[in-house]
Amino acid sequence: MDFGRLLTAMVTPFDENGKVSLKRTSDLLEHLIKTGSDGVVVAGTTGESPTLSQEEKLALFEHVVRVVDGRIKVIVGTGSNNTSASIALSKEAAKLGVDAIMVVAPYYNKPNQAGIYAHFQAIAEQVDVPIIVYNIPSRSKVNISAETIIRLSHLENIVAVKEASGDLDQMAEIISGTDEHFHLYSGDDGLTLPILAIGGHGVISVSSHVIAPEMKQMMNNFRSGQIEKAAIQHQRMLPFMRELFAVPSPAPVKALLNDLGIAVGSVRLPMVELTEEEHTSLTNVYQALKRSLSLGISK
Repeated sequence: MDFGRLLTAMVTPFDENGKVSLKRTSDLLEHLIKTGSDGVVVAGTTGESPTLSQEEKLALFEHVVRVVDGRIKVIVGTGSNNTSASIALSKEAAKLGVDAIMVVAPYYNKPNQAGIYAHFQAIAEQVDVPIIVYNIPSRSKVNISAETIIRLSHLENIVAVKEASGDLDQMAEIISGTDEHFHLYSGDDGLTLPILAIGGHGVISVSSHVIAPEMKQMMNNFRSGQIEKAAIQHQRMLPFMRELFAVPSPAPVKALLNDLGIAVGSVRLPMVELTEEEHTSLTNVYQALKRSLSLGISK
C-alpha cells in the first residue's frame, strides 16, 4: 500500500485552556492538504501522544477521518509499551476508518529483538488495517534491528517502517531485504534526500507543516533525475530542519505555526514553550530560509 511520499507528523492543536481543539484541527488539516501533504500521522511523537488520553486520541482520530474525507491518507499512532493496550486502541482506531496505524517500538521496558517481534506480531494478528512500524531508538531506547524489520515485513499487514534510527547502513539493509511493496520512510527531515538516494520511499515530516511545497519539489527533482537541484534545495532547507529540533519538538513548529496565523496553541507539560531567545533564533532561521528559497536554483 502506498500512502504517498510526503506525510506530515501532525501536531495536536490545543485551545487556550490546553484542551484538544477540533476546530483548530480542522483548520490545520485544510492547511496541510492545501500545501501538499499526501497524508497525516495523528497522535505520533509530534502530536504529543504521551500526554493525550485514549478518549482524546479516539475523538481526534474520528474527527480527522471525517474532515479529511478521503482527500489524503490518515495514519494514527496507537502503539505503546503495553502490547494489550496497543491492541485495544488499534482495534478501536480501525473501526473509525483510518487508512493505517503506526506502532512505535516498545519503550522503557526495553525488550530484546524476540520481544519486539512478538509485540508487533501480536498487534498484526489482532487488527486488519495496514501497520507502519516506528523505529526511534533515541526515544524508545531500543533499536529494531534490520533483521527484525525484515522479518516483520513478511507479516501481511505490516507494510512500512518509519526509520528514525539515523543509521543509513541499517536502512539500506532494510530496503535491500524487503520487497518493493514494503516502504521505508525517513523519520528525520534532514535525512530525506539521503534516504531517497538509497531507495527510501519518502518522509514522515515535521517541517512539512511549513515547507511542504519546497520539500515536495526537492523530492520530485530527485526522482526526475535533477539530482543537483535536489541537493541544493536540501542544503538550503537543512538549517531550518535542524532548528525545528534545536529544543524538544513540537514546541518550535507549534510556535512557528502560531506566528504564521495557523493557531495550534501551546504544548502540554512536560514540554514547555520556547524562550524569547529560542523563538528569535527560530524566526531568524525561518526568514533566512525564505530568502534563500526566493533566489531559485541557478545550477
